[in-house]
Amino acid sequence: MERQGDFSEEEFRKACAELENPASDGKAWESLVESESCNIYQMLDEQSGFYNYKAFGDFKDCSPSLYAEVYMDLEYRKQWDAYVKELYEKEICGKMVIYWEVKYPFPVSNRDYVYIRDGRDINLNGRMVRVILAKSFSTPEIPEKCGVIRVSDYRQSLVIESNGKEGCKVSMFYHDNPGGTIPSWLVNWIAKNGVPNFLQDIQKACKNYPKKT
Repeated sequence: MERQGDFSEEEFRKACAELENPASDGKAWESLVESESCNIYQMLDEQSGFYNYKAFGDFKDCSPSLYAEVYMDLEYRKQWDAYVKELYEKEICGKMVIYWEVKYPFPVSNRDYVYIRDGRDINLNGRMVRVILAKSFSTPEIPEKCGVIRVSDYRQSLVIESNGKEGCKVSMFYHDNPGGTIPSWLVNWIAKNGVPNFLQDIQKACKNYPKKT
């Protein structure tokens, strides 16, 4: 279920501006992955010590509306995302709040997220785009679990638009401070493989979407 009002118009516009240029916004973005269908950039966040990511994908067989619907469908994500341990949505204080526990490989503890999200259609320089924002949300109604580390600093934004044909272009910003102690090999794996794998998995999920007409 999607609710309006959790994010301001300024936040939507800022997300669009942040993703308009892959790595030419005056910041030290480094190219991480380059391929025909996906380009990913990273930049060290000095406050957290972890990287921020920008990803740009071209999905030739997935319309913007289908991509947005699959991304927002939490029940379906439980089927195609192998890293989901638990995922649900509930209303708290008038907001639709999402709980998401992510599987991490042994011996690293699982992480969980409590966040809100919102989607809106925006006219961006004459192009109609779908913008989806998500950010951490704190509430005592979803307490931390023993043995699971709560991620309290999470932000993601997506801009989805037509590629001029039958598919769509997706721009994504991702910031995540996973907390705790994570070995360097796992951080490197997430950087090199996590985001590309997610983009590939959601592309397959779009093709197999049961509500697809």
